[in-house]
Amino acid sequence: MRIGLTIYGSLETLTGGYLYDRIVARGLAELGHAVEVISLAGGSYLQRLGRGLSPGLHRRLLTGGFDVLIQDELCHPSLFLVNRRLRRQAGPPVAALVHHLLCKETRPRWQNMLLSMAERSFLASVDGFILNSETTRRSVASLVAHHRPQVIAYPAGDRFGSPLCADAIGRRARRPGPLELIFLGHVIPRKGLLPLLNALAGVNRDVWRLSVVGGLDFDPAHAQKAQLLTRQLGLADSVRFLGPLRDEELVKILGTSHLFCMPYAYEGFGIAILEAMAFGLPAIGCRDGAAGETIRHGTNGFLLRPGDRAGLPGLLVKLHHHREELLRMALTARATYIKSPTWQDGVQAIDRFLRQMKRRPGRAKRTDTHVQG
Repeated sequence: MRIGLTIYGSLETLTGGYLYDRIVARGLAELGHAVEVISLAGGSYLQRLGRGLSPGLHRRLLTGGFDVLIQDELCHPSLFLVNRRLRRQAGPPVAALVHHLLCKETRPRWQNMLLSMAERSFLASVDGFILNSETTRRSVASLVAHHRPQVIAYPAGDRFGSPLCADAIGRRARRPGPLELIFLGHVIPRKGLLPLLNALAGVNRDVWRLSVVGGLDFDPAHAQKAQLLTRQLGLADSVRFLGPLRDEELVKILGTSHLFCMPYAYEGFGIAILEAMAFGLPAIGCRDGAAGETIRHGTNGFLLRPGDRAGLPGLLVKLHHHREELLRMALTARATYIKSPTWQDGVQAIDRFLRQMKRRPGRAKRTDTHVQG
């Protein structure tokens, strides 16, 4: 098949969503499909909306000879009007690849209401859904009740394999000194670094050290705020801002860390959680979002509510003083990774789904019901 994949910017962008898109595109190409990446310019939300009026984008999608189109849902501002035109002109079937919905993030209610209108229009304009989690499936259904085909293709954590054996994990867990915590994500509001810093300020510095791995340029003002807060709280000697790391550097720091610690991050899935578990890292995540699909509270990690700043200190102190408990959870986390689907499993599921979409006779009239927010 000839497949068009629509994204903003470069497929090499270092985020979990782009990693998913990149692995899917390459995996489908390895299965023999011709995959063309249709890269749209980013910009402000209003600029992205304006690109939906471009006749060139519509023409490219309509006349590009595509058997099926995959559209990253984050491109919804530029696509919902285009998709309506494609439908009227019997264009190729469109599958939305949904990582998470912007309107589910924490922001002022009026902003999310406006975002939900645009996202609902986009979701209503496509013919099927590729979803990264059950949580994302429910989020989509909360905006548009539908009877269209869908597949949940879970991300995987096997990008680096399973580099640590049980003995190495045991030696790391019993190593004296503070717990080495890793925050793995760009410094943006949704990832919850600010509340994490405030929670850590209440824990003795002998108990923990934090490495923040991720870009500081996606939201420079927020990143500066996080660095300023670190200094104001007197945490500069305990928190390292490492920026984005190359794969070999990331493997090294994952191998020496004790805990994945992002208890206030909203995730549509959280690829980093599973990648950390491949290294035997128990994960502390958020009850909101999809972290609970991977983390089992008290077994391979812990889940905290978004506003629970008091819950984290006790967990860290407990694991710092009870290293055999830390080891038990670390081995359980590694077992969770081993039992999870691989990237190959996800690509094959998407391949089967796209073949079915291509074979569907015509682009049926919508039977959607808009769910009021």
